[in-house]
Amino acid sequence: QVQLVESGGGLVQAGGSLRLSCAASGRTFSNYAMGWFRQAPGKEREFVTAISWTGASIYYADSVKGRFTISRDNGKNTVYLQMNSLKAEDKAVYYCAADNRQRRTVVVPNQREYGYWGQGTQVTVSS
Repeated sequence: QVQLVESGGGLVQAGGSLRLSCAASGRTFSNYAMGWFRQAPGKEREFVTAISWTGASIYYADSVKGRFTISRDNGKNTVYLQMNSLKAEDKAVYYCAADNRQRRTVVVPNQREYGYWGQGTQVTVSS
């Protein structure tokens, strides 16, 4: 079992930045690919970005490419999401998730492949 707790959400003006953190506990964090997903009001949850268990493979949704950066610190059991140049359409609840398989060789955007989820953190962008 992997427990995940997100933090760092809040209110920011358009064009601003936020950094989200996701602290993991339980099973060996470093063996799992990690992903960030988001759900805007009235919309389905969507993939944002993911990082492989080694950190060598990263995948971004087109909507955030060039603005968001995912990283991980296996020594701190934490994955981060640096969000720059925020837009009103980035407003959502952001969730981190851990792969349901250890040491998967590819990063996958399909949320069905993630078996462990945090409770989410709200990001609000004012225009």
